[in-house]
Amino acid sequence: MSPTIGSIERMFGAMFAGLDQPTLIAAIEQSAREEAVAGARKLAAIAQLVHSAVTFDDECDRWAYDSWAEAACELGAVLNMGQMRASAQMRIAVALRDRLPKVAELFLAGRLSARLVAEITWRTCLVDDEQVLAVLDGALAQRALRWGPLSQDRLRCAIDALIERYDPDAVIRAREVINGRDFRIGAHEDPDELVTVWGKVLGCDAVVLAARIAALLKGICADDPRSEGERRSCAVGAIIQGQDHLPCRCGSPDCTASAPPASSNVVISVIADHAAVAAARQLIATEDREQQQKHAQNQAKTEPAPEAEAEPTPEPDAEPAGDPVESAPLPVGEDESPEPGPAAGPEVANPVRCLRDSGVALLPGVKVLPIVALAEAIRAGAAIKSLWLPGPDPEPHYRPSAKLAAFVRARDLFCRYPGCDVPAEHCDIDHVVPYPFGPTHASNLNCTCRTHHLGKTFAEGWQVEQLPDGTVTWTTPAGQHHTTMPGSRLLFPGWDTTTAALPPMAQPPPDPDRVAKMPKRRRTRAAEEAARIKAERECNAVQRALERQRALDQQAAEHNRQAGLPPPAPPPPDYGDDPPPF
Repeated sequence: MSPTIGSIERMFGAMFAGLDQPTLIAAIEQSAREEAVAGARKLAAIAQLVHSAVTFDDECDRWAYDSWAEAACELGAVLNMGQMRASAQMRIAVALRDRLPKVAELFLAGRLSARLVAEITWRTCLVDDEQVLAVLDGALAQRALRWGPLSQDRLRCAIDALIERYDPDAVIRAREVINGRDFRIGAHEDPDELVTVWGKVLGCDAVVLAARIAALLKGICADDPRSEGERRSCAVGAIIQGQDHLPCRCGSPDCTASAPPASSNVVISVIADHAAVAAARQLIATEDREQQQKHAQNQAKTEPAPEAEAEPTPEPDAEPAGDPVESAPLPVGEDESPEPGPAAGPEVANPVRCLRDSGVALLPGVKVLPIVALAEAIRAGAAIKSLWLPGPDPEPHYRPSAKLAAFVRARDLFCRYPGCDVPAEHCDIDHVVPYPFGPTHASNLNCTCRTHHLGKTFAEGWQVEQLPDGTVTWTTPAGQHHTTMPGSRLLFPGWDTTTAALPPMAQPPPDPDRVAKMPKRRRTRAAEEAARIKAERECNAVQRALERQRALDQQAAEHNRQAGLPPPAPPPPDYGDDPPPF
């Protein structure tokens, strides 16, 4: 009988109860060592899997789905990770087995952490000389025992300094230095609301962009409530969307710049439930109402107050009236004629609040779009359309229609292979039972990334079954069963994705000519890796030569300055075959 959740919680809480602090510290240290040993044993098993499963065949190695990719897919299903992360685990395991045996020995003894081992195997990937690698392996094993407390940056610096001693061209530089023009969108530390954009463009392009932003900002009036920085950011968004003007938000009905912009020809689908759309619209209405009230108050302050007319003096009453009672408007929601009741008691310090579900909105790539950002998108002209739900009848052709594809991608959100997190918009829409043996229907379609799609289509031993609610069960060539649920269940649990049940379908007979249609590589995976290492080493060598020449030039200039010699004249311009421009 398996333990229940309650018993496990009690076991977890009572496992080290009553122990003193030194004993707890010793238990933590021992557990960390055991964790490292378990990780080393896992990588040793992965290395043996690569050794036995990855073949070297001139024909098969040129397949887009080669034996390495097949092993990575099966490993990813077991470890519940995508095939790229599984492939990285395979590379670490192979490096420990074939390139760094002394480091692997320390790891298997529990003396090195998995973080340290992963960094060492990556930073030494450009070393291509076996003798240098053997010496470097011994030096790393000797010094790595003292590197555990280092931060990530300090650890990389220590490893690179050791590689610099024995093979300077193997220090990874090309991937970490951005030379020339570049333009980046998004950084890993970005919040959900905003995305960082940075890069370098040509000077003439920068001037045009600045002028375009200035022209858009001139079109809004001074009463727009946004700050100068917000206006510039909104102007760049308008340029990206191809809009002709930036709508003003002053709240005045007479403002000519408040008209909505023309729709953009670029379409980005955002998945949002009804609660999220309602919350965004309520936020827009609240902000507009507040801005309109503010505009009305400003107008009332600027307009002169009308002169009061002289009122006739009332005649005195025969009998004096009681003290005058001033009437004031009651707060909104308060009863104008409250019934008499007992005196009010003390206020509750922490009243119970009613929690309201604001819903969820998702950008492509399964990135959460906050309600504030969704409201900004709706302000910018985003169209709200209900997602089409498929009926019982399949479509009569192989390629699904746009509305059927949109439903399948919204339902799945990710690649449906176990552990794979490739977003649905980067996946193929695959027939579980190949067409025409299986229909083009939502109950027979799911999102599969290109690698797992190729494996299912061409590799032997894979079996896939799908239920009407989108549940997919994979059976690997090794006989492992893995079940995945639609990604929409994680973020939209109230959405019923069940579609029509299909009649029993039989898989098509094996096609001996199927393998002939496998996409081919220009060169094998091993040749690609060797070419990459060679190119990076050559780039590093050129960069080191430039750095040495730059240092020599600086020394010569400093020597001439101290000696009082004039700086050398610049070389004459080279006009080639053209005459000088004068």
